[in-house]
Amino acid sequence: MSRPPASGFAAREILVVLALVTGILTVVAYTGYRKVRQSSEDKGVLCVVRQLAAAADQYYLENGVSTVELRQLVGATNYVKAINPVAGESYPLRYTRGLTMTVTGVAGTRTVTYAP
Repeated sequence: MSRPPASGFAAREILVVLALVTGILTVVAYTGYRKVRQSSEDKGVLCVVRQLAAAADQYYLENGVSTVELRQLVGATNYVKAINPVAGESYPLRYTRGLTMTVTGVAGTRTVTYAP
């Protein structure tokens, strides 16, 4: 007596398909996460640069100069109390009125610019 062929999927086939779908969803979610994280880091750096630009503008007005050092803007008694790096970036040490501010090393690879 022979059995009729079984129809449907075996448990092994279902597990393989489930693993593939999970892998694809993981890749899609991770790339989306990376984009959101990068955007968030860039916005955080831009926020700090805007604060520095506003502080530099105030310094220019009060002192009648067109350049200022970072150490004159940041400190306990200065215009900006402290700078906390968002993604390991390096801020310029000198600012000149009307020139673009460039922050390098954002997350080790990117550059953020701000034109006041």
